[in-house]
Amino acid sequence: MPFGRVLALDVGKKRIGLAISDELGFTAQGLETLHRTRVREDLGALRQLATDRSVATFLIGRPLHMSGDESSQTKYTQEFAERLCNYTGIPVVYWDERLTSAEAERLLRDSGASFAEKKNSVDRLAAVLLLESYLGYLQHQKTPHREESLG
Repeated sequence: MPFGRVLALDVGKKRIGLAISDELGFTAQGLETLHRTRVREDLGALRQLATDRSVATFLIGRPLHMSGDESSQTKYTQEFAERLCNYTGIPVVYWDERLTSAEAERLLRDSGASFAEKKNSVDRLAAVLLLESYLGYLQHQKTPHREESLG
């Protein structure tokens, strides 16, 4: 786990879903969704959030087609992430976000959330799912693998 928190971003053209890890990298907590205005203002808001929360790494959802090929959104997201890294000096890690939005929508639908609740929560929940996936991967990497003997 990198020192400091991880801030996950589910980057869209109108909104950015946000989630942050605890200091130890065990849990993900959703934050208020950032409603996009201008790129410079968005970068400033994210830099302030990162400073306030001692963020060491940005985790950016990498939008891919189900085939694994890049989508038109992939380049847009990568350009935004590069600007964010240059603006803040905080490193960026890309993480496959396939199915996070669909899973977030399914979870909200199953919870009985209203249309307004779904609209306001889907980006945040997608960021939480993205971050949980990444944190799970990091924990798995730290766990020593034991060989099991048969017989």
